[in-house]
Amino acid sequence: MAGIYIHVPFCRHKCSYCDFVSYPDKIDYAEAYMACLYKELKMRGEELKDYEFDTVYFGGGTPSYIPPKLILGAMNQIKACFKLAKNAEITLELNPGTIGENKVQTYLQAGINRFSIGLQTAIDEQLADLGRIHNARDYVYATKLLEGQNFSTDVMLGLKNQTKADVQKTIELAAACGSRHISMYALTVEDGTPIYTDYLNGELPDSDEVAELYEFGKKLLEEKGYKRYEVSNFAIPGYESKHNLNYWRRGEYIGVGVSASSFMCGRRFTNTFDLDEYMKCIISGFYPAVSSEQVEEKEAKFEYVMLALRTAEGVSMKKYKETFGTSLGEDFPEALKKSVKYLELSGDNLRIKDEYLYVQNSILMPFIEEMEQ
Repeated sequence: MAGIYIHVPFCRHKCSYCDFVSYPDKIDYAEAYMACLYKELKMRGEELKDYEFDTVYFGGGTPSYIPPKLILGAMNQIKACFKLAKNAEITLELNPGTIGENKVQTYLQAGINRFSIGLQTAIDEQLADLGRIHNARDYVYATKLLEGQNFSTDVMLGLKNQTKADVQKTIELAAACGSRHISMYALTVEDGTPIYTDYLNGELPDSDEVAELYEFGKKLLEEKGYKRYEVSNFAIPGYESKHNLNYWRRGEYIGVGVSASSFMCGRRFTNTFDLDEYMKCIISGFYPAVSSEQVEEKEAKFEYVMLALRTAEGVSMKKYKETFGTSLGEDFPEALKKSVKYLELSGDNLRIKDEYLYVQNSILMPFIEEMEQ
């Protein structure tokens, strides 16, 4: 399985927590940038002509902010330059404040068959505090436009003054509007973002409070029929994100656009984070990658375990041995001993017990230590 990631770095307004490469003041560059992106797609397509790709994902930034004809153009170029699987999952991220009926029709014409909506919270005051350009009513309008389509909703935990009642209202709104997949994740506060000041001032919930909100939200989601398949992702069975599952299964993917990362043929590489440099490279006929490394076997084994243990499925012992030629017990004997009370064997799969999945980062520490020895 392999995926294609397209980075659209434009947005109307940068959210207070955003640490992604995005430009709220450069929409005039959109057409020129996408022309370069089409060219990079052609370059990569020639290099990867023997691959079949199962997923395409437009992320950002806000892909729904740019003219929809540019998304259509990108999809036409992908279809011309890459071999797509017959039932490929094609996802577009959208902000409820940048959507309209004509845009949706163009997206469907392009072949988009899954949408990821950034709601974050149903509480308008919290949305304003985050610097979001939409309110809860805009989200409802967006879901009406997408009625009958497969869409996911993002829900954020750890917001200023957020309560369990707020989380409940958000989840209930997403479920009532027809979301078949809900990503519920904790706010990550990055140094250099505006919200970092709130963190320093002690105005955000602490980790224990966020964990309580998570457990509350998890229980509510499960009651509504959403099954947790990864620590932050819940879906009605059959509507899991294939693109993200490919990441967690350490599948291959090619990233196109400024700052996009790739993992192909055991090599990890990342494009430049500078918009002008990206466009100059592409216009000159050069790949815009600024870092590239071959992933060594020891690190590859750890990555495989780390990613798989984020999921409810866990690590397939059989697939691990088929992939690396050694068993998990041979490669991580000490880590398995230290973590034994948090783990369980379910058939062929070693997984973190349900009650500990949210704190999987701490459970992975012994694996990191053993890898570095």
